[in-house]
Amino acid sequence: MRFDATVLTLYPEMFPGPLGASLAGKALARGDWHLSARQIRDHATDRHRSVDDTPAGGGAGMVLRPDILAQAIDSASAADDPRPRLLMSPRGRPLDQARVRDLAAGPGAVIVCGRFEGVDQRVIDSRALEEVSIGDYILSGGEIAAMVLLDAVVRLLPGVMGNAESGAQESFEAGLLEHPHYTRPRDFEGIQIPDVLTSGDHARIEAWRQAEAERLTRDRRPDLWEAHRAAKSAKPAKNT
Repeated sequence: MRFDATVLTLYPEMFPGPLGASLAGKALARGDWHLSARQIRDHATDRHRSVDDTPAGGGAGMVLRPDILAQAIDSASAADDPRPRLLMSPRGRPLDQARVRDLAAGPGAVIVCGRFEGVDQRVIDSRALEEVSIGDYILSGGEIAAMVLLDAVVRLLPGVMGNAESGAQESFEAGLLEHPHYTRPRDFEGIQIPDVLTSGDHARIEAWRQAEAERLTRDRRPDLWEAHRAAKSAKPAKNT
């Protein structure tokens, strides 16, 4: 099953952009996944191809009109389309690795890239758009956020990464940040690779990596650390 991504945007020329290079680009060229960028403005009805209007109740900025965006969504995704409909939005649920894995295991996604002050709530509700955020900051539009989401998903598709273990041993996969990495030369500006990593003792190496992952998570992401501790304490004890 090929991952099929449809992006609705006012700037289709931004795609594939970085998604056309490296692992994602090679997978796109092989046909491991498909990307279609569609112009929302094609569904405008006036000669100026307007897609926005002033916000009800007043205020700054403009809002994407629901009638035009709904037509764009309907033209790209039939009622029986199994793909989730996502709206890249700073008020959405934060994208995490678990959601990325869910998406990678599915048929694809229809991704709406917002602009201006936002999207009329009525089209969000009527078209069941799942709002997704990539962080607590504001971008000019949803296009770069959509690229982030797609890059995270595509690299998990079968055959995209050369070593399947690479995806299983990264930050967030086990609820922790990833441990530090080292490689040759053994001595770099007087700093040595930790002895344990050159010991050949795989049990010690694994224990060191786990301890370092826990230390980094505890120091840098106390939210993840607390969630990790809670998950560990909730696991049933093994019978002996």
